[in-house]
Amino acid sequence: MIIDCHCHAGKGDGLMGPWDTGAPLTKYLQRAGNAGIDRTVIFAAFNSDYAKANREVARIVARRPDRFFGFAFVNAANDRDRVIALVKQAVEEFGFVGIKVHRHDARISREICEAARVFRLPVLYDVAGEVSVCELLAQEYPGVDFIIPHLGSFADDWRAQLALIDHLVRHPNIYADTSGVRRFDLLEQAVQRAGAYKILFGSDGPWLHPAVELAKIKALRLRPVDEQLVLAGNFRRLIARVRSRRPRVMEDFLLERHVKREFRNSIPGNFPKDLNLER
Repeated sequence: MIIDCHCHAGKGDGLMGPWDTGAPLTKYLQRAGNAGIDRTVIFAAFNSDYAKANREVARIVARRPDRFFGFAFVNAANDRDRVIALVKQAVEEFGFVGIKVHRHDARISREICEAARVFRLPVLYDVAGEVSVCELLAQEYPGVDFIIPHLGSFADDWRAQLALIDHLVRHPNIYADTSGVRRFDLLEQAVQRAGAYKILFGSDGPWLHPAVELAKIKALRLRPVDEQLVLAGNFRRLIARVRSRRPRVMEDFLLERHVKREFRNSIPGNFPKDLNLER
């Protein structure tokens, strides 16, 4: 079994680049099929309205539920005060199994982390090189699993990628995906230091070729049991706890009360004020 944990789908509305214009899946599916990839995690292209974009992804998943897993894309700033509702709909109505967040939109918020905690969802958070936040995420939300794509930096910031490997080693709930990582020696180091159980295969399709990304995993020459963890086992383990049914009424109430009162607070020190991780 091979599961690609990182692929965009649907139309964006920004027209600034491929990432917010459109993510068509036709060629991706052909390439993934030829490469032997069985299933794919999909989430929206960049969009100013993720409620709409998530519905489009849900329709794609519904047409081929045996082929796709869905993640709910949310924007910590634009979706403030409605993250819980968006995630709730994504899980209970669409059958989604995770949350996607990107630093390009806004820094992750406590509201998003609380939603992930309640529904027991992994969070795929592109930190865009700001890997220091992993320390806070690991400490504040030890019960939430965070997948950091591109080994922390799509821009090949080797310092950030090395720092992320340190987080992988130290924090049991911090994981990484392999999409777009060009420094092969850093992939090797991540597996050697953190273990294969902390690494997930991803392609960043449809823009990156899934077969090329998969070849990097094969080139690692892992033991069969470790390779299977990277290719599918780790992802399946992370979604095994997803709460697909409605949370208890009291837990719902306490969560909403906590979010409304607390999530806007910022942490002290040198971190940006919009990080929203203060208790």
